[in-house]
Amino acid sequence: MFTTRPTLQGTFGMVSSTHWLASQSAMAVLEDGGNAFDAAVAAGFVLHVVEPHLNGPAGEVPILLAPAGGQVRVLCGQGVAPAGATIAHYQGLGLDLVPGTGPLAAAVPGAFDAWMVLLRDHGTKSLAEVLSYGIEYAEGGHAPVERVGETVETVRALFETEWLTSAEVYLPDGNPPRPGERFHNPALAATWRRLVTEASVTRGRVAQIEKAREVWRSGFIAQALVRQARRPTMDTSGVRHTGTLTAADLASWSAAYEAPATYDWREWTLCKAGPWSQGPSFLQQLALLPKDLPPYASAEYIHLLIEGCKLAMADREAWYGDATQTPMGELLSGTYNTERRKLIGHDASYELRPGSPGGQTPRMSRHVDTVITDAPGSGPLGAGEPTTATSPHHQEPGEPDIAPDGGTRGDTCHLDVVDRWGNMIAATPSGGWLQSNPVVPELGFPLGTRLQMAWLDEGLPNSLTPGRRPRTTLSPSLALRHGVPTLAFGTPGGDQQDQWQLHFFLAVALRAEVRGGLDLQGAIDAPNWHNDSFPGSFYPRGMRPGSVTVESRMDEAVLDELRRRGHDVLVGEPWSEGRLCAVARDPRTKVLSAAANPRGMQGYAVGR
Repeated sequence: MFTTRPTLQGTFGMVSSTHWLASQSAMAVLEDGGNAFDAAVAAGFVLHVVEPHLNGPAGEVPILLAPAGGQVRVLCGQGVAPAGATIAHYQGLGLDLVPGTGPLAAAVPGAFDAWMVLLRDHGTKSLAEVLSYGIEYAEGGHAPVERVGETVETVRALFETEWLTSAEVYLPDGNPPRPGERFHNPALAATWRRLVTEASVTRGRVAQIEKAREVWRSGFIAQALVRQARRPTMDTSGVRHTGTLTAADLASWSAAYEAPATYDWREWTLCKAGPWSQGPSFLQQLALLPKDLPPYASAEYIHLLIEGCKLAMADREAWYGDATQTPMGELLSGTYNTERRKLIGHDASYELRPGSPGGQTPRMSRHVDTVITDAPGSGPLGAGEPTTATSPHHQEPGEPDIAPDGGTRGDTCHLDVVDRWGNMIAATPSGGWLQSNPVVPELGFPLGTRLQMAWLDEGLPNSLTPGRRPRTTLSPSLALRHGVPTLAFGTPGGDQQDQWQLHFFLAVALRAEVRGGLDLQGAIDAPNWHNDSFPGSFYPRGMRPGSVTVESRMDEAVLDELRRRGHDVLVGEPWSEGRLCAVARDPRTKVLSAAANPRGMQGYAVGR
């Protein structure tokens, strides 16, 4: 089969990420004797520098890790709502939804602490070693990808009139970062250098990492973050608001491990983060599949996956959240999914149909019936990860879009690493985008906006609640084959993440092996699609019932049949759906492999 690139194969180490500099930095760590977890941390901090429109250190990162010979674990780098982030507070400000930008949308930052906990518990390198790559690119400069400058240009007016500290970093001479010219972030470099210096007063690798965590949570970084949260800031509501983040919120939160949600499908076991993410929707989509699948890529096959996705996402809206009452056992049970599968008919559904696991009555926000009526790509679905394949700015999916009213949508990064010892990791850094909040002048990066994903309705699994995580779309994946960690993968894309990942996984699983290994690149390159028939996770939370956006490379006869079945089909650009990354390890031969998405001409896999 022809693919845009080969599936890489080797035995030493493999990396795949959404930016070539992050991939190569991770590979440099492996070459220097580090393991997959050292490499992932180094790559994560490089992504904070080179994809600032897609992630930042005050954002969040869910991580799935499989230490060689150990159990798969989730490391949660998603912070909680501050103590002052109550529904009553936001409603008292006249708000029905959490704004898509500004400090009111800021959860407790989670990414930095998660990287540090990972390095402390599973890495071998020092704090200074893993930060050196990010410092080099922030201080010495890097040639930015086109999307950075394009994003800055779209928010120029906001930066020049309201977010002046952002203009200082991203419009230093009145111009945004330019491809082919070095872009520097000296404030960010100075932050990491000071952090390393303050941590170095203690002796020992672990002690220095713990000191860095302390500085983040209660030292100069924490103090600067709190000052920024208290500054009145223009947000998507059109009003200047202050946030709720306090020193106590920062000091009391830590990244933590938990067991993954899992589902067995044929010889595979899929592992995802729990229902504080949308990860279990991937598992539900698998559970909804019949024993015998239609031919791969046929109209019947695509229809089945679209309709199953709608049912899983309806359950996501009704049942997922950082709460103990999420009935995951029932949602993944054979009995429940046998009944749900009967709802998939010959024709496309335009209804939002959550189930009633255990006989419980589903409850959803009063805003879930917000329908976006303009054409996909021409209007804002939200202030977070984009949900359409095309836009008036001709940006790739996975890149930010800017609404006419100045509302912005940031997206996400992803990275996967596997090393020669069999350690494997998948991580999806996001949030803290340059267009989410003003740059903290003392630090060189902004706060995040993840609280926009929580509802201002009482009594829902995803109601805004102090101390709870907002339900996130971030959803890395790790798969075991015959009980052994074999495949790590993921993609940016907000609500689309667990659509594109399902399509990728089934392409791998159903088309099996090529050249002695899994066909990772072929599965990534295959024509892809998504639907928006459920509420978006980002401000203003709209949906497009019946819509399906496909790449133009799909067979026209298949598209005609989808239309006959009632799907509202939008044909996008030929390479416009998804930004998948993947690595794998054959448990029998110990051969490693990797592949990366060609869409957007940015992601790369490296290895040997």
